[in-house]
This record gives sequence, structure tokens and C-alpha cells, in this order.
Amino acid sequence: MSDHPAHQDSPDARPAGTPAQHADDADAQAFRELLRGLRVWDADLPSFDPSTAPAEPLPLFRQWLREAAQAGVPEPHTMTLATADAAGNPSVRTLMLHDADERGWHFASHRGSRKGRELTARPRAALGFYWPAVGRQVRVSGPVTVAGPEESAADLHHRSTGALAAALVGRQSEVLGSVEELARASEAAWERARREPAAPVPSWTLYVLRPEEVEFFQGDAQRRHVRLNYRYVNGRWEQELLWP
Repeated sequence: MSDHPAHQDSPDARPAGTPAQHADDADAQAFRELLRGLRVWDADLPSFDPSTAPAEPLPLFRQWLREAAQAGVPEPHTMTLATADAAGNPSVRTLMLHDADERGWHFASHRGSRKGRELTARPRAALGFYWPAVGRQVRVSGPVTVAGPEESAADLHHRSTGALAAALVGRQSEVLGSVEELARASEAAWERARREPAAPVPSWTLYVLRPEEVEFFQGDAQRRHVRLNYRYVNGRWEQELLWP
């Protein structure tokens, strides 16, 4: 196979200093200036005294989520979920928290989705919550277990019609041929969800992350952030403060 010279009009062949290059440089500079000019925690933030924290992380998490909702944080139950495939390559996405109880933090997905496949290969994960109105973050990590089919079905059918319709569409993370194909599948799924509110979705799976480590981060405008870390060691929770 012979090599061919790049076409004169291709981007790679464009001589340095052309108007297009200047426009690219200006756009990059404007983007950097935008990032540097964005304000962080430009509001009164709550204080957090770690000496008053409960012995276990769950009550504090519930309290912080309630306070985030009361402060007007939109969708405070959204979280990032980080998983890794069999080779250790990480991936992250945003989804909803379904519950947090003595068993752990609950979320759900299709078994065949990317997150489902990765949790099968490596049943460990990390969660991240961020509530900017109060300058707070919570990080949770630990092993993940799969709930049974009855509990998974109950989780789905306690949710909205739209959630059931989305689950009925299925094929999550597969390659989509066109937006029209999605529209047709979604319309059929909505019709079935309204007609059959208990429609089964066998691939829908409830996952429970059992925490081994939970960190609470309270931001401070002067950057004296408070970080309280819980670690589960030898059957009990231990607390430690971390440098910001």
C-alpha cells in the first residue's frame, strides 16, 4: 500500500497562522477564560462540625440529602456511578439513587447494559453525590450485590410510567440505527406501559452497593474544606478527618 500526500485543503495540511487557525486559538483562549472566570460557591455555605457526626454514615447521608433538597438543589438524588470492566478500564455515568438503607445504596439498570456487564465482571463500584448549593459532596465505595428478581421487579413497578416505558424499550448501551428507530420503540413502550403497568422486564436488575468507605465533604469559601471519612473495619465504622 502506497502513502498519499495529504490534500492541500485538509485541516492537517493547513499552514500555521491561517485565519482558521487564529479562530481556533481564539476559541480555545475564550474557553479557558470562561473556565477560570466561573465562580465557585458564591453563596453562604452551611457549616459542618465533624465532632457532632453520628457513629455510622447512613444517618448523616440521609440528613445531607434532605438538606440539599430543602436548599433547592435540583434532583439531589442524582449521582455518578463509576465501574470498571474486566481489564480495569473505568467508566462513569449519572443515574438515580433508588434507596439508601442498612443494606447499602440502591440503584438499578439492565443486566446487559455497559454498567451491568461491568458489574458482572467486577462487582465493585463507587458513587459520587454533589450538591453545589450547599457546597457538599459524598463519596461511597464498596462491593455490589444483585437483588433477586422479585425485588428488582418491585423496584421498577414502584417507579413512574415513564421509567417503565424506558425499561421496556431495553437494548441499553447497544448501537442505535437512527433516532426514528428509537422514537418507534419508545412510542410502543409507552403504550404498553400505560396498558400494562405491571409489565415484566426480566433484564431489569436492582443493585445494592454495600459501603466500605463513605466520605463527607463540606466546602468552605476560604478553602478550609472539612472532610470526614468513614471506613468499615473489623465489623465497625471508624472515622477520620482528611486534609482538604
